[in-house]
Amino acid sequence: MYGNVESTEHALRPLSWSRTVDRESVHRSSVAEVLLTDALPCGGLTFRVAAQWSRSHPSFPDGGADRHHPLMVAETLRQIGIHLPLKYFDVSPDAHFLIKDLYFALDPDAEPRLAHGATDVSCLVVADDVRVAPDSGRARGVRLRVWFWADGRRFARASGRARFVERQDYAVLRAGRPPAPGAPMSSVGTRVCPESVGVGRARDVMVSATPSALHVDPADPLHPFFFDHGSDHVPGMVLLEAARQAAAWGSGGSAVRPLVVRLRAPRFTEFAPTARVECTWHGTAGVSFRVWQGEVRTAVGAMRFPRHADNP
Repeated sequence: MYGNVESTEHALRPLSWSRTVDRESVHRSSVAEVLLTDALPCGGLTFRVAAQWSRSHPSFPDGGADRHHPLMVAETLRQIGIHLPLKYFDVSPDAHFLIKDLYFALDPDAEPRLAHGATDVSCLVVADDVRVAPDSGRARGVRLRVWFWADGRRFARASGRARFVERQDYAVLRAGRPPAPGAPMSSVGTRVCPESVGVGRARDVMVSATPSALHVDPADPLHPFFFDHGSDHVPGMVLLEAARQAAAWGSGGSAVRPLVVRLRAPRFTEFAPTARVECTWHGTAGVSFRVWQGEVRTAVGAMRFPRHADNP
């Protein structure tokens, strides 16, 4: 059975935060963008995983904030969803990994505060609903459930489904797509100011505004976190951050740190034409969002925030 690696040594050995896993095993180009440091099977489809979140990470906000970006949870889930299938689920190294949906929830009272250095994060991972290609016998999809601990406290939980597509099948799937931009595109509107969307630098802004809409419009197409490597479509992490920024902008800059996030991406979001993101507020704490490309809805989701006055 996939992931059923019987090893008493693995089950008993403590997790290590001494060095990162191979960058290829999490589909990162830069070693600095690798969060995972260890992964151990515990029998069946259960694993323990270690990650380290650096205070100097590019996504960490300026200005003395003492918490990591909420999307570090989603990025850790994404890297787990690549590393474990490659190592234990017999997935081809050439396969493309696609996020179908994800969810995470943070406990603001338990999430780690930073003093010095980095945050050592430990995760319990349970895999289920493993789907296997009948022709090759390789895994072609899995759902992961992850619980996060730091400083002895459980501070987050997450889940998501990953789909694995072989190189030749991906080429067929993406035939006829619009070409990815070879150079930075000019903004389609007015770039919003960083403070209004809860980021510290102009390069971190992911949206621009026109009189009628907000657009998914990254200021820096070479951003070290969001565009660590090339992609033939807008990455899911960019869509999540654009939606978070759209919610912050719509709240006047008060709702910036979501406690709960859901995303479902039934279609690819292309680089052109520029997608737009729409938010609908439900009371003072909940917002649903939709990403549109022309008349096609490519992604939907929701976020829950503390009451606006409680957001830092």
